Amino acid sequence: MKKPAPVESASALIDARIRELDDWRGATLARVREIIHAADLEIVEEWKWMGTPVWSHGGIVCTGETYKSVVKMTFAKGAALKDPKRLFNSSLEGNVRRAIDIREGEKVDEAALKALVRAAVALNLEGRAGKEGKNEPKPRRARAKKAG
Repeated sequence: MKKPAPVESASALIDARIRELDDWRGATLARVREIIHAADLEIVEEWKWMGTPVWSHGGIVCTGETYKSVVKMTFAKGAALKDPKRLFNSSLEGNVRRAIDIREGEKVDEAALKALVRAAVALNLEGRAGKEGKNEPKPRRARAKKAG
């Protein structure tokens, strides 16, 4: 019987993706990753949907997809976040998500991105606080026994 192949950690898979890109997209994804971790020290890296880097804390904060001409950061609840620096420039028509498309040579406003990440984490944690205890079964009332 064969042993199952060891599962690589999400962080190792993201490292590999950055190395594999070997161009401005890899450098941009690496920089975005650094900013996300600097914004929230408790952020968790995940690898979902057969190859998408995901950063979570209390739920998905954002993803980091790479395409030929952009590195796209999609914020799961971006429509609910204030974006005073107008970083969101993609997926603006949706009711829930918002994205930031970063093109070759573009600089990322680090302070504004950190603020968005922190706001997304706060929104996730706020949502979780309201759900605590909701999944617990409701206590049942004692039933009166029928006379019989």
